[in-house]
Amino acid sequence: MTTHVRNAALLITVVTLAALGLAGCSTSTGSGSDTSASASGTATDGPTGKITVFAAASLQQTFTTLGDQYEAAHPGTTITFSFAGSSDLVTQIRNGAPADVFASADEANMDKIVKTDVAAGSPKDFATNVLEIAVAPGNPKKITDLDDLTSSDVQLVTCAAPVPCGAATAKVEQATGINLSPVSEEQSVTDVLGKVESGQADAGLVYVTDVQGADGKVDGVPFDASSKAVNTYPIGVLKGASNPDLAKAFTAYVRSDAGRKVLAAAGFGAP
Repeated sequence: MTTHVRNAALLITVVTLAALGLAGCSTSTGSGSDTSASASGTATDGPTGKITVFAAASLQQTFTTLGDQYEAAHPGTTITFSFAGSSDLVTQIRNGAPADVFASADEANMDKIVKTDVAAGSPKDFATNVLEIAVAPGNPKKITDLDDLTSSDVQLVTCAAPVPCGAATAKVEQATGINLSPVSEEQSVTDVLGKVESGQADAGLVYVTDVQGADGKVDGVPFDASSKAVNTYPIGVLKGASNPDLAKAFTAYVRSDAGRKVLAAAGFGAP
């Protein structure tokens, strides 16, 4: 009997030690699994979630690129854009449109946001832009300067006065004493460009960046007086932003070296 008891006790001890060994292996495996998950980069630094950015029409190509780059570098984030003339965007924001960030093509429209207490903090400048004459490829009307746009056989299209490119056009007219008579005034610079691209207009006053981004669908004619109306682009977070941390992070990214590189490649000047 004694021998049987000793054997049973020995068996219990072996089983207990084996169980402890398995538990130890299980704990070790769990630790390794955590390390692997961390190394895989599934966790991201900085805020995640979604934001909506209201941005001037002239920023469509560059901001789309910046949004894609930001999302790629920060998994778990989604940047949605709404592009239109800055004055139209101001109206939408004032009427309660859900926006987290506003990027304007001029300071005047951003000032409207600030003065109506819709901005969260002070907006920051991130780019500049100047006007250029967009014409059909090959410049069939042989336009060389602003004076040529006053010819009766040139169908000219410009932006409406409340739109930043329209305000810049007015400054150029005032600086040069030239009075332009457009056949149409559009609510965004992309609409002006579109009319030249489609042949509905012979020429249009747009930004340098719009001509560069048109991929050969128009030619650009620079003119000296454009320096009289340099537009400065500010960006800022809006009050009531659904994700203020991500909104701040994206505006900082636009103003970073990475953002500056994209903007410069598109033809925007430094602020």
